[in-house]
Amino acid sequence: MLDEATEGLAPIIRTEIWQALTALKEQGMSQIVIDKNVGALLPFADRHYVLEKGKVVWQGSSDDLRQNSAIVQQYLGV
Repeated sequence: MLDEATEGLAPIIRTEIWQALTALKEQGMSQIVIDKNVGALLPFADRHYVLEKGKVVWQGSSDDLRQNSAIVQQYLGV
């Protein structure tokens, strides 16, 4: 489980972290990653959950999230 693992880090370090997480996923390891960086999460995650005040307000696949930019703007301010 990682919570905002790349926040405040240099871009090259962020890239290395996402590459390491992708390698672990390819080896079959399950992960829970909490991050506002939707661009990095979309190719990586199988499922997405958007929480507001501790409640799930949206859930779906990466394709679902790509097609629903209103969710990203409303809840993640991106």
